[in-house]
Amino acid sequence: MKEIFYYYTIEGDCPYLNWFNELDTSIQVRVNKRVKKLSEGIYGDHKKLQKSELSEIRMDFGKGYRIYYYDLDDRLIIFIAGSNKKDQKKVIQKANQYFQDYKERTTDNGSNS
Repeated sequence: MKEIFYYYTIEGDCPYLNWFNELDTSIQVRVNKRVKKLSEGIYGDHKKLQKSELSEIRMDFGKGYRIYYYDLDDRLIIFIAGSNKKDQKKVIQKANQYFQDYKERTTDNGSNS
């Protein structure tokens, strides 16, 4: 089993949960099913992003939802952000910035914030 961990900005915002909470309830249910499979080690349709340390989980229903994540180790996955296919490029740029912030803050103090 893998534990899902969420990235929070220094201001306390969670880009992934902000995105998730804006989804229709029926879409949230489908996304949560996919996340549960991921936590069980079943990645399904996913790929490493080009020119990034992040990967994306691709869901081909509705608007083509995406979750941007990083495998921390064999037990932890950090969720950085989510998007649909339409705003994917903009969100990937932001997710890369968030991940850089995460690495800087965790390297500076040795904790996972």
